[in-house]
Amino acid sequence: MEEQLWNYIDGFCSPEEKTTIEKLVADDVQWREKYQELMEVHGLMNAAELEAPSLRFTKNVMEEIARYHIAPAASTYINKNIIWGIAIFFFSLIAVFLIYGFGQIDWSASTGGNNISENLSKINYNSFFNNTYINIFMMINVVLSLMLLDRVLSNNRKHHHSKTV
Repeated sequence: MEEQLWNYIDGFCSPEEKTTIEKLVADDVQWREKYQELMEVHGLMNAAELEAPSLRFTKNVMEEIARYHIAPAASTYINKNIIWGIAIFFFSLIAVFLIYGFGQIDWSASTGGNNISENLSKINYNSFFNNTYINIFMMINVVLSLMLLDRVLSNNRKHHHSKTV
């Protein structure tokens, strides 16, 4: 009922529906009360004035944004040497693990086939990860990387603080 009345009020119904709704509004008390209620809502919506933004709205917003510190482009505060150092560190770590892993394979023991999956299944992974030297090497690398991260962050903090002061 409400949807049909809204279509009637907005003028979206066909002429047949319009005459049917007019007849229902004239004859039925419930339809008439709902129609009057929706007409009041419609009148309130038409009476309400939408506020338009001021003529300087866009300029005011842009001036407000201009007051804030805008971050510089990433290329100005990222040191390429640090990125290369981190990349070299990780590639050397992978190379050390691969060299050690291939060193654990017994290449002379051949089963008659050259299937590499058979050779790789012979790697003793327990000795690879339970080796004291490897564990010490990994701990030293973790500590050194945390020290590097601390130094980079403190330099960035000092650099940013000197710019703002």
